[in-house]
Amino acid sequence: MSHHEPHATTEPRTGAAMGMRGCVSAAECRSDRPGHGLHAMQERLAATTTSKWIDALVLEVDVHGFATLVDFQGGDVRRVWHHDGFAGVLHAGEPVALHGLYGVLARGDERFSVAYA
Repeated sequence: MSHHEPHATTEPRTGAAMGMRGCVSAAECRSDRPGHGLHAMQERLAATTTSKWIDALVLEVDVHGFATLVDFQGGDVRRVWHHDGFAGVLHAGEPVALHGLYGVLARGDERFSVAYA
């Protein structure tokens, strides 16, 4: 019988360490990890599973790309991250929709891949 060593505990990673690995700048990023580029399949799946969209209001967007949202119905506060800070188009007070399953944030016709923070 072999001897098994316990796995080391891991620390949760947030901010730049969470998603910027390998990204020099947002404009040159080609990653499709959560919070980076929106993959075509991710967008298509989000569009076809309409019951998973959550209507929300933007409370805050910080300079590090984190947005704090409040759910219209339940009042739940959610925090999401996008590596280029939502291209500077997301502002406090705006209504948005967040896809709870596929990590897509919709603002009008714009769609962003988000990582849940």
